[in-house]
Amino acid sequence: MDILEDLSQRGLIQQTTDDEGLKKHLQANIVTLYCGFDPTADSLHIGHLVPAMMLKRFQRAGHRPIALIGGGTGLIGDPSGRSSERSLNELSVVQGYSEKIKHQLANILEFDQGENAAVARNNYEWLSTTTIIELLRDTGKHFSINYMLAKDSVESRLENGISFTEFSYMILQSLDFLKLYEKEGCTLQIGGSDQWGNITAGMELIRRTKSDREEEAKAFGLTVPLITKADGTKFGKTSGGAIWLDGKKTTPYEFYQFWINTDDRDVIKFIKYFTFLSHSEIDELHTEMETAPEKRVAHRRLAEEMTELIHGKEALLQAQKITEALFSGDIQTLNGEEIEQGFKDVPSITFPREEKGLIDVLVEAKISPSKRQAREDIQNGAVYINGDRKTELAYVISEENRIDDKFTIIRRGKKKYFLVRFS
Repeated sequence: MDILEDLSQRGLIQQTTDDEGLKKHLQANIVTLYCGFDPTADSLHIGHLVPAMMLKRFQRAGHRPIALIGGGTGLIGDPSGRSSERSLNELSVVQGYSEKIKHQLANILEFDQGENAAVARNNYEWLSTTTIIELLRDTGKHFSINYMLAKDSVESRLENGISFTEFSYMILQSLDFLKLYEKEGCTLQIGGSDQWGNITAGMELIRRTKSDREEEAKAFGLTVPLITKADGTKFGKTSGGAIWLDGKKTTPYEFYQFWINTDDRDVIKFIKYFTFLSHSEIDELHTEMETAPEKRVAHRRLAEEMTELIHGKEALLQAQKITEALFSGDIQTLNGEEIEQGFKDVPSITFPREEKGLIDVLVEAKISPSKRQAREDIQNGAVYINGDRKTELAYVISEENRIDDKFTIIRRGKKKYFLVRFS
């Protein structure tokens, strides 16, 4: 299937600058394209996945992607989609973020795939060596103030004010497109729908500086839609914050759970957006979801595809193991690392490595409000240690109750879990 047709069927095209021209360009050439990722944190989050996966889709179609790390623009701040100025980070911080993001993108894209191998570039390379005079004379002269003020990213900020720093972001991103056009033969930029103004500005800079009398320089732009959930909230945000691609910030288990808990109204859409399943496979999942929604086959497939892509097969199996253990109550099948993941957000307390009566543990950990209540909870069969019900008032938590000599999991009632750590 033609790459643009595939993207269109998946609902992944918001705008293109020249539908027919881009289609012919892609059919006739191995096209070099790029997408920018500004290092504003030490990890990408799932909001970055659509553009990253777009690069991978083009790569699979035979084209050559560039992941551009904004080590230079990340020092400035993109006003697109923001109502206020971004806090600026120090150079050393941005450089550290840049390296981590480059590593994450290398896990998604194929950096050793022959003639269309993906490459990573950092715009700090050219922006840091461009003098202010060069920028104003060679680039700034091609941008009229009226042209820049008309762009959505700037216009939406005028009422509350925008600094010259962020106002200049469009010029810097346009220069990125020009530099990659010159250095890499890059003719297509992709990005989120909020990047439309920056993308078209870069195309205009290429047209103005690279066209000659015989032929106009050709460059293209494509944007993907802003993703929202069925309830109207922003995709990628939860009550606990962003869903990060870094497994230390969002564990593979948490990542897996995010996808498996996708709203029924969103799951097929997200499978189209984020996975490489064929259209026929997606249609089958859609049919199965409509005929047997209780099986949640589509939800599991989405969670499996995404967790394996970002964290690998071993992490996927571990996330599934934790999920099954929590569902069945068979906690003792988990090791210490899996306990850390599965019980990351439950209340916890730390005790020294010594024997301690269950009643004392329940009270000191504030699992039961008093010794009297602790006794009632135990006698009523409401207390479980590592998945096993304990009804003896004299029960002692000792070394034999510790998983990997580090943790004991206490459950009170059906769903209230508590993590006891041993120092």
